[in-house]
This record gives sequence, C-alpha cells and structure tokens, in this order.
Amino acid sequence: MRVAIIGSGCSRFGELWEKGFREIYLEAGLKAIEDAGIEGKEINALYVGNMSAGMFLGQEHVAALIADYAGLAELNIPAVRVEAADASGAVAFREAYLAIKSGLFDVVVAAGVEKVTDVSDQSKIVSSAADQEWECFFGANLASLYALIAKIHMKKFGGGEEDLALIAVKNHKNAVNNPIAHYRREISVEDVLSSPYVAEPLKVLDSAPISDGAAALVLASEEFARRVCDDPVFVEACCQASDYLALQSREDLTSMKAVVKASRKAYKRAGIDSKDVDVAELHDVFTIAEIIQYEDLGFCKKGEGYKLIREGITCLNGDIPVNTSGGLKACGHAAGASGIRQIAEIVDQLRGKAGKRQVDAEIGLSLSVGGTGATAVVTVLRR
Repeated sequence: MRVAIIGSGCSRFGELWEKGFREIYLEAGLKAIEDAGIEGKEINALYVGNMSAGMFLGQEHVAALIADYAGLAELNIPAVRVEAADASGAVAFREAYLAIKSGLFDVVVAAGVEKVTDVSDQSKIVSSAADQEWECFFGANLASLYALIAKIHMKKFGGGEEDLALIAVKNHKNAVNNPIAHYRREISVEDVLSSPYVAEPLKVLDSAPISDGAAALVLASEEFARRVCDDPVFVEACCQASDYLALQSREDLTSMKAVVKASRKAYKRAGIDSKDVDVAELHDVFTIAEIIQYEDLGFCKKGEGYKLIREGITCLNGDIPVNTSGGLKACGHAAGASGIRQIAEIVDQLRGKAGKRQVDAEIGLSLSVGGTGATAVVTVLRR
C-alpha cells in the first residue's frame, strides 16, 4: 500500500514567548488538517515527536494532552508520544507511515513539538541527547562532541573553518524567504568567523538555535488521498537506523554510520540512487554535520563534502539544493518538531508551494539525526 502526505502545517520557529506548548502545537495541527481538507473525525491515530517536555515543562503524557487540546479526545483514537532526541519528529513520522503502510489505518497525523524558551538550562537538556554516563558526566556537551568530530574530519580531509562558514551563510540566505524561520537575515563568512567559539572549531554562528516550534503532517492511504487531494506527495521510503550512543564506541568519527545504513535502505526501497535526489533537508545542528551528511548520503565521495559547498552545488540554484528552508541553522531547531518540519519543507517543494525558495524537484529527501548520530531517519518523497 502506498502512503501519501495530504496536508502539512507549521508554526513559526523561534522564541515564542507569547505562546504556550498547547497553542504552538494546535496552530500547526489545525493548519495541517485544513490543508488536507479533512475533519477531525476522519483521523485514526496520532503520533507526536517530543524530546523533553518532562524536563522543559514538567509535563509528561504529552500525546494524550495534545489529543485532548486538539479536540480529538472524544474520538478515543490512539495517541502516542515518540522520543528519539532531536530525531523524535522523524521517528514519529515513520511510525505514522508504518501504521498506514501496514493497512491498519487510513488517516494518521504525525506531529512534533517543543517549547524551550521558558527554562534557563536549555543547553544541558539538549545535551541529554548524548551519553550522560560516558560523555556528559566528564564535561562533554553536544557542541564539544560535534567539535571533536569537526577537528578529526578537518585533519583527515583538509577542510577549514571557512568551509563551515559557507554552510551557515547558505542556510541563512535561504531562510530570508521562509516566513516561519527563526532567523530571516543574511550573514557573511566574516560574521561567522568573527563570532565566538562555542567549542573550537565551532562558533556561535556554526550552531543551530534552540527554538520553540511545532509541525504536523496528515498521512493517508493512496485510496483515501486520491479522493480528497489534488496534489498528494507520496512517501517512497522511510528508513531508520541506529548506532552507538557514545562517540568512544564508534569505529569512524568522520562518518555517521546510521545515516549511511538508513539512506542505502531508503534508496533501495524507493528504487533510486543518491544522484536522483533533487532537493534535500539535512540535519545541520552544527555546520560540520551538513558536510558529513553530504558524504554519508552519497552526494559525493568521502572527504569531498567541502567541495560541494565551495562550488555552490548545494545552494538554491545548485545541482542539489540542500536546506532550502534555512535548515536547523536558520529556520530553527525545535528538537521534537524539526524532523516533521524538514519533511514539510520537502512537501512544499514537491507541490510547488515554496515561494521564492522554490526549486525544480520531483524527488526529495529528508534526513533527521538524533544526538551525534545514534539515530538516523531518511525519508524519500516523490511528487
């Protein structure tokens, strides 16, 4: 059974001081349902990606709360919270996809939400995506772990801080034309290089912001989608892989093995190769991550990721536009929501609804990563 996306909706990403957790999710969910042209009573199940509501808000039992506030409680549908660090939204999407693919349901909502600006220890909570006992206990955090990855990759393959800066510059430029983006302003290479280090060689402007935000998608069986939607986007594959949580256990710190495994499974199931991807949304939580993901996804050979950004191949007018939304770097990173938001951007691109960010695309790819790569979800979509 083929699975289609028939509706999408996102809140703005950023410091949403005026809105609470419930309001942010409800905004995205209502937009998605309205876009799909369906009624709440047609929804069979709800999967919600959320990383840390318990730590950020003191609120557990998140899926039931969202179903309640969205007016779905009286339908008694199953509502499930999914957690996989900052890949939570993408894993929630995969669960929704599998529920329809199996024939169990016809219409499922996959959503993600995070509300973070009301607490002061955001970085500590976000770093819980790493190994607390073997990494964080000894003083590491997510930034320092990615910095270690960056230094090893640079030493092995010859890249520099200027190459990382080009990633940030590209993604900020794309975000200027994205109305939901956290940062809608351009920056220069000089701006990035002159910003303070958070963990050498990574600087403040190499780092994605910690954002509030929500995103939702309505998935449906092909039969249902054909009845209600003129422009469904089909999910050709959605594959997940895992790796060691702590960096110390991995055989190669210049590659995310889970990304390699998930992407190759996705390509095989979709019947495509990496060269067939027309547009991609990647997990640029730090700029080095995007470089490594170019390589692990097969967009270039190992060690040549720097060449893609230097030559403009992944820019908006390049051969493989990457992070047309602005990516996590500039659109913003709301951990539980980012995986859904990335897929929503690909849906907009394939529907021709991306405005000034629009590129010519038939096949799109989304990659969401948990922590430093212990979880990876690759989704291939087709117009």
